[in-house]
Amino acid sequence: MNERRQLINLAYRLLGSLADAEDVVQEAYTRWYAMSPHQRDAIASPGAWLTTVTSRLCLNLLSSARVRRETYVGEWIPEPLPEPTSLDPADRVTLDESVNMAFLVVLESMTPAERVAFVLHDVFRYPFAEVARIVGRSPAACRQLASSARRRIRDSQAPVIPAARQAQIIRQFKQAWEAQDIEALVGLLDPDATVVADSGGLVSAVLGPIEGAERIARSMQKFAGKLRELTIVERTVNGQPGLVAQRDGVTVTVYAFEVVGDRIKHIWGVRNPGKLRTWVRGIVR
Repeated sequence: MNERRQLINLAYRLLGSLADAEDVVQEAYTRWYAMSPHQRDAIASPGAWLTTVTSRLCLNLLSSARVRRETYVGEWIPEPLPEPTSLDPADRVTLDESVNMAFLVVLESMTPAERVAFVLHDVFRYPFAEVARIVGRSPAACRQLASSARRRIRDSQAPVIPAARQAQIIRQFKQAWEAQDIEALVGLLDPDATVVADSGGLVSAVLGPIEGAERIARSMQKFAGKLRELTIVERTVNGQPGLVAQRDGVTVTVYAFEVVGDRIKHIWGVRNPGKLRTWVRGIVR
């Protein structure tokens, strides 16, 4: 894997934001090139040095992000990623189970140290001795952090549903939504389903979660007038079947789903324009 691509893959999973990931990786490279040739020659593994710096920058940013998100307007959802169309592998974020929205949302519930230790060890397979060097803790402490994070993931994970089945359920949901078929919508939603929207206060959106199949279906019925102005299309969102709402060809909302059994358990709707830049230009950098 290309070195820069590897670092962006790491930083995105740590931060949940492609924009922040790009900034962090750029900062790591800036620090590398700010050193003298003699200093760089003394570093045995530039890749390991860049990984360490990137991870530590992410750890610092995660700590400050927790404070920033306390003042964020409404709910904060990780930045959604489209299916990569760039021909250059260096410009792609690898879409696997570690970037699906449900996984990233669980990562958001972890402490910064838990998240870094878990992602470095369990996702990127760094040994705990190296993780310890990166995060500045003992290997035993890092092992404990990763174990705690692993339990969070395990407790939240639902049985894997084949992508084709997920796509079928989401397609049925789209059709029921467009037809304003309340009964069909309720039947496709888990009784305890939740919808969370992220607008950042920049566009209109419900600020808190909507809970329960009936309430969700009724809220979507109220949205019928605006739906006539939109085109809803099926798209891959973070490697999973999802939906995109477009107005005059411009993406205005990206919907990610978690399907449990044969019903939709969670819907995340990202409307914050700052998180939709890759959808506007259609590529992941």
